[in-house]
Amino acid sequence: DEVKARLANELSPEKMKFITTSMTNVYKNCPDGKEKYLYFRCEDGVFTEVSVGEGEPPKAEFVITGDYNTFANISQGKLKSQRALMGGKLKLRGNMVKALKLASLADRLNSVIANIPTDY
Repeated sequence: DEVKARLANELSPEKMKFITTSMTNVYKNCPDGKEKYLYFRCEDGVFTEVSVGEGEPPKAEFVITGDYNTFANISQGKLKSQRALMGGKLKLRGNMVKALKLASLADRLNSVIANIPTDY
């Protein structure tokens, strides 16, 4: 819930360009040996759903899959998501043209997440 609250406070619909989309990050090789996901849904620039879980994630327009450590580095601001994607550290499933248009929004999202205290 803290993630959703911070996203709502720090990323206005204007900053999110009133976009409607959904995205799931699938974390492989987590420290507990399980596969986890982080799911976001945004409607007209407003985050309407943020969830974390194990197993089958909700259906999303974009699915980004990668190693836990790669996502940790992105969340800590040590690695940009575009660089990880182009370097093969992340795999994207979805419309690549739209994804490239949304890259700056993904970076804003990651910068908000990077400021939430987390144990890695």
